[in-house]
Amino acid sequence: MPTFPPKPQQFLAPLFAAVALSILLIPVARAGDEDQQAYCKYITQQATAQRDLLRTPDAVAGFTQPNTGLPTQVVWGVTGSLSKARKAALTMDVARQDCALYSASASAQQAIQYAIPSLEKQSLEHRLTLIQQASQNLDQLLAATSKMVNAQNMTRPMVFALQTTKIKLEVDRADTQSKIVGIYAPQLSDQPLKDLVAEKQAREENQRSSIYKLNRQNDWDVALSVGAHQQVNPLIGSPGAYGEVTVSYNLASRAINKHYDQAAAAYDDWKRVQEGDVIRNAEVLKQQLVDAITVQDHRLQALQNQQKQIASNLQLLGYAETSAALDFSNQLTTAKLLLEIEIGDATFRLEQFKEFLSKNF
Repeated sequence: MPTFPPKPQQFLAPLFAAVALSILLIPVARAGDEDQQAYCKYITQQATAQRDLLRTPDAVAGFTQPNTGLPTQVVWGVTGSLSKARKAALTMDVARQDCALYSASASAQQAIQYAIPSLEKQSLEHRLTLIQQASQNLDQLLAATSKMVNAQNMTRPMVFALQTTKIKLEVDRADTQSKIVGIYAPQLSDQPLKDLVAEKQAREENQRSSIYKLNRQNDWDVALSVGAHQQVNPLIGSPGAYGEVTVSYNLASRAINKHYDQAAAAYDDWKRVQEGDVIRNAEVLKQQLVDAITVQDHRLQALQNQQKQIASNLQLLGYAETSAALDFSNQLTTAKLLLEIEIGDATFRLEQFKEFLSKNF
């Protein structure tokens, strides 16, 4: 009888290991289109090679010594199996599902990773607008005060106090611009994060299902071998043909499939608590936003209380006639300008966080 090649499971084991490892090692930051396309090309080429190996019949040759006392014979031919042909198609499906899962995971992970930096960058850009408005109002106050100094209705130290506030605004502007430059926040998808996470879960289910189908293909096999045999010593007669059909079934298939089902449930439980997975990271981001809303809300309340005190002092001051009253009015006005920046910043952040939380969760 001819010598058959190793079982198909030996060829599939490296592919299963590579696919499983690829799921665990999905990069966090590499979520661009080029990265996804490169990964899909890599996994597709691997699967294509495995497919060609599985669906191509194996050439076999060898020597056999019949137990009937006949001379040694040389045999040659080809062998193939229905199970391997089926696995060839399923292997390509595993690769397609793996590619789709990688793309969905990368998109969701990118949205999670850059959510806070993106919100922070928008807040800082809004703060620049507030600083610009305050700076313009302060310039008007400086111009009016300078006229009064020239008319000797106010002293120069009063102008210096306004110039000090101007310096603070410029420092704040430069610091805000530096923070903006230091933040990398790419253009994110408009699709809500909850939809991206749901898509990732669906892709993960499809990918896992395709792997289980491929694994279950090991339960049975129908192998077909055809070829010829020729007596070796003495070399007489014409070669004779032979054919063989072998049907096999794994008696442990039912128990094995049961363990596969249990593994699927355990996999779902693991993904819910796995540090670094999209589902877990989304929960962490949600809690960060909730805490940020609380912080900004307390900040806004404290600033508004200070604003009320300044407004009350300005109301009590009324129309300033003396230089001392004018100086105090300027101090209150500059403090009001600085407070308006902080209040505007806190209000914008609070509304932004609430909107993001409502849309994405």
